[in-house]
Amino acid sequence: MLSTGARPKADLRGRLAAALARAEQVAAELADPATARDSSKLKALGLEHARLEPIVRSGRRFLKLEEELVAARELAESGDADLGALARQEVAALEPEIAQLEAELGELLTTRDPLDDRDAIVEIRAGTGGDEASLFASDLLRMYTRYAERRGHRVEIISLSQGNVGGLKEAIFAVRGANAYGDLRSEAGVHRVQRVPATESQGRNHTSAASVAVLPEAEELAIRIEDRDLRIDVFRSQGPGGQSVNTTDSAVRVTHLPSGIVVQCQDQKSQLQNKVKALQVLRSRLLDKMIADQEAARARERRAMVGTGDRSAKIRTYNFPQSRVTDHRIGLSVHNLQAVLDGELNEFVKALKMRRQEERDA
Repeated sequence: MLSTGARPKADLRGRLAAALARAEQVAAELADPATARDSSKLKALGLEHARLEPIVRSGRRFLKLEEELVAARELAESGDADLGALARQEVAALEPEIAQLEAELGELLTTRDPLDDRDAIVEIRAGTGGDEASLFASDLLRMYTRYAERRGHRVEIISLSQGNVGGLKEAIFAVRGANAYGDLRSEAGVHRVQRVPATESQGRNHTSAASVAVLPEAEELAIRIEDRDLRIDVFRSQGPGGQSVNTTDSAVRVTHLPSGIVVQCQDQKSQLQNKVKALQVLRSRLLDKMIADQEAARARERRAMVGTGDRSAKIRTYNFPQSRVTDHRIGLSVHNLQAVLDGELNEFVKALKMRRQEERDA
């Protein structure tokens, strides 16, 4: 009978073997000329290959070191004093590295939501706090842009609505790359900031908030939108002047009549480009609504995602006087606020992924 300590390792080995086999299969399919002619399949396989690559790299290293550990332990017990001493040193060096790789693989091989591999649509809106809330919304856009760059992801702005003092009323953007939605999904909720605003003349701390929603991008084939279900209005773009801005009716507002969802886009230069972007956001919102309707837990998550933008519904606080960022869902605080705002979110992302896994296991 396996001991309780052996069972998790055996389970890890089984999942690793399956992942390595799947990686070989994906590599073979990517090399197939037929795949190059199927853009949707090529994209899906490319994302899966990117997700499996760190598993393959760490997994092969893990298996190699385990073989070396077995050999070193045998040599340590061989009876040769000199070789035995060297072998025991090798065992002492190998064991912590193997333990570290085992922990990494445990995280990489956790049960995954199939939506995690999707690109993400992120929506940031200024909440309570007036002009300071719009400035904070701008800070969050910069933070997520920097985080995406660190991850090698691409950010594509869909819509920006400027505030009065250089901040943002609303920003909608796509983050494209391997596991983009899986990385960002727990960022959804109300983010609170405590600081002396640039608009404050007497040096007093203020508390403001902005809300963040993170949606998995819907594939066009997954969410069919009938033309008869849409009302499309065009209007003149609002905002700073420039080429084709404020001069033509290029902005587009799309209303999905069955659901009542409204999306508008004015950032692109042409009416057609704005329509394409608006439909992209609409599909993601419809996909999110469909999943929410099917799964009660998902519905609760979506309803809590944005709330009212009120400070009391916070999931995270950015405290400038103490240079502290606290995630209230997991009780994690870091005292390096500027680094977080510069996109160093990995500590929060990893901890929140572990929490989701624990909830799935429960």
